[in-house]
Amino acid sequence: MADEDQTEDGAAEAAPPKSKRKLIMIGGAVALLLMAAGGGWFFFFRGHAEQHAEAPPPKPPVFMDVPEVLVNLASAPGERVQYLKVKVVLEVKDQPLIAQIQPTMPRVMDLFQTYMRELRPGDLNGSIGLFRLKEELTRRVNAAISPAQVNAVLFKEVVIQ
Repeated sequence: MADEDQTEDGAAEAAPPKSKRKLIMIGGAVALLLMAAGGGWFFFFRGHAEQHAEAPPPKPPVFMDVPEVLVNLASAPGERVQYLKVKVVLEVKDQPLIAQIQPTMPRVMDLFQTYMRELRPGDLNGSIGLFRLKEELTRRVNAAISPAQVNAVLFKEVVIQ
């Protein structure tokens, strides 16, 4: 019995340090969880709210008319001559860019003419043909007016006759 009393007393004395250790571990885990949640909010949610509030509304694009282009398409000897008539518009970011593009318009028209005269009627078949034409004209305009850039070349009218 005496041994049992000593073990009970020894167990009673040993129990408080274990409960203190558990409390410290639980407190540390709660503190770590709160720090992780606060850090996640700071890095992920706080920045998004500020970015959306500060974003200015997008400016509408400006359009610049290009003179009409009429060219005969390349054909094999003995084939009927076909013509391509194109009216395009350049989409630019803002109005001052038009003033930069205007002096280079003769070069742009020359690039359009020389490229389109090499096209065959089969090159313009379907929507993919017009898409390729649009992309190539955009590339050539951007090369001619560099360092300025246009967003896109838009078709107003395309006639193959």
